[in-house]
Amino acid sequence: MGLRPRFLFYVMSIHLVIIDALNLIRRVHSAQPDETDIQRTIETTTRTLKRILNESEPSHIIAVFDHQQQMRGWREQRFPQYKQNRKPMPEALALGLDSIQQAWWDLGIDSLLSEGDEADDLVATLAVKLANQQHQVTIISTDKGYCQLLSPTLRIRDYFQHRWLDNSFVEKEFAVQISQLPDYWGLTGISGTGLSGVPGIGPKAAREILAQNIGLEEAFANQELPEKYKKKITGQEEHALLCRELASLKTDLELGFNLQDLRWSQPAS
Repeated sequence: MGLRPRFLFYVMSIHLVIIDALNLIRRVHSAQPDETDIQRTIETTTRTLKRILNESEPSHIIAVFDHQQQMRGWREQRFPQYKQNRKPMPEALALGLDSIQQAWWDLGIDSLLSEGDEADDLVATLAVKLANQQHQVTIISTDKGYCQLLSPTLRIRDYFQHRWLDNSFVEKEFAVQISQLPDYWGLTGISGTGLSGVPGIGPKAAREILAQNIGLEEAFANQELPEKYKKKITGQEEHALLCRELASLKTDLELGFNLQDLRWSQPAS
């Protein structure tokens, strides 16, 4: 077995790595033989983060956590069924989050906890703000929803599959333009969120619709849209637009800190 290649990144003075914290922690914890063994989860996530630090060589880093409140922010206000059927976090893991954050702090990684906003929107806001300033940003997550943010200076690393969720991935997985991903999810919905999309419109149909139309509004108004799709969309326009809205990530939240707060340095041993 050869050595795992190091992450490649542009030669820039700033490289911010954003850890989608619960995405990583849940993935690691679910693979543990005993879900009450939080110490093993701490040790495994710590080893994982050490490898990420070594491979990505960040100048700045932050771990973003979801809040643990019952309310799921603005999306639940807009759509009460949002994520209502999602499996709750195991109690032992919820009780162990403070210990996990402390172990990460000992590595020099601070934690950002949302206060009513979902972590996805906080990650998106921070990532886009820095990427728009031509700084390199790497999001560590398996969440394909972040693909709508892709740009020359913003990329997503699926650490567990050892792959980049990049333009080629989007082309292979969705076969639509990056800018069309929210429209795509407006049609198909997103599994596990309660967003069902348009009944009868699956990935293949969504691709064909968006190959002929820039977005949902154009598809709704397109008199030349194949009848088989027109019949399914008619009467579902409002729901499709709502699903698109909820699938879209906010990038304009108030963050309340500056980049210097995220600078990473090797902790003293």
